[in-house]
Amino acid sequence: MEYRKFGKIGVDVGAIGLGTEYLNAVPRKTTVSVIHEAIDSGVNYMDLFFAHPEIRDDIGFALEGRRDKMMIAGHLGSAAKEDGQYYKTRDPKLSEKYFLDLLSRLHTDYIDILMLHFVDLEAEYETGFNGRALELAHRYQKEGKVRFIGMSGHNPQIAMKAVKSGYIDVLMYPINLLGDAMPEKTEFLNTCASEGVALVAMKPFAGGKLLQKDALISMGHVHSGWKSLQKTASTSITPVQCLSYTLSQIGVSTTVPGVKDLDELRAAIHYLDATDEEKDFSFAVGMQEHLEGGCVYCNHCLPCPVSIDIGKTIRLLETAQYTLSDDLQAEYDGFSVKASECLQCGDCVERCPFGVDVIAKMEQAVKLFGN
Repeated sequence: MEYRKFGKIGVDVGAIGLGTEYLNAVPRKTTVSVIHEAIDSGVNYMDLFFAHPEIRDDIGFALEGRRDKMMIAGHLGSAAKEDGQYYKTRDPKLSEKYFLDLLSRLHTDYIDILMLHFVDLEAEYETGFNGRALELAHRYQKEGKVRFIGMSGHNPQIAMKAVKSGYIDVLMYPINLLGDAMPEKTEFLNTCASEGVALVAMKPFAGGKLLQKDALISMGHVHSGWKSLQKTASTSITPVQCLSYTLSQIGVSTTVPGVKDLDELRAAIHYLDATDEEKDFSFAVGMQEHLEGGCVYCNHCLPCPVSIDIGKTIRLLETAQYTLSDDLQAEYDGFSVKASECLQCGDCVERCPFGVDVIAKMEQAVKLFGN
């Protein structure tokens, strides 16, 4: 493992961490095998934002006897409805309920990093940093239940404000090839580094979008050398190239690729022994537009009032737009709630940090897959 300094915290953290969102619906034995192999490979940082009891129980089981090998980032403000749908909350009592539940299910008495969860709006920043959320986090810190305080978010202006505030030790923020054109990217990254705020890069694969077939073409970029490039390079981007880009950025301490099984974990870990040629992402830099209106399947748009799994539906839609196979149709047919149930209420659109027109996506899914 390649280890890096974790901001002003002063500990060493593995460059490759572990995102757990895709372990939410896999068998316990898969979760255990992934976490055990990750630890054996030197991974020592894991992010867990889901509040679902099953994934928390499975991870707690996997960490028995290994808790001291893994830094755990939990989230204050992540909650789950009775039907299992994720949602965020700013209610202090609910936040405390889910935090204490996290400690209990992980069989631990502390969390290494407590993230103020998904802070993207000015009003949410005020609620988080000038309201009860930060007070609650500080209380847990004094009680020894939390070592350090962080924030997760997608809005560069709000993230920059948090970094400069002195309130946080860690920032979790999306850094990937699709965001290479982000305005003032260099200033943002340098500010994190100069303030000593450890930068955890989430979504290095842009929710898997970068790894889709012909990813560069599908993003609709314009590049004068594209025709000649087609003759000399594949249009596919590999996990190693994505991770190489993310980890090359100023101030990044670790990245947390989401994996759903051992194969995906090993594809990420391969970064550590990949050749310079395998890591070369130069052909993709500058070809991407900033991801605005593009879904990364994070489901921050939830909860849906009729319980549509929006991220999964859009992921399937965008995969099937290349080739609608019988398997993809069967997977859609197996959804308990279809896109045709969409009420077009617009709540999901308001919550989406990337400006996705979810209603239009649901209409496209109905047109492609049927009612």
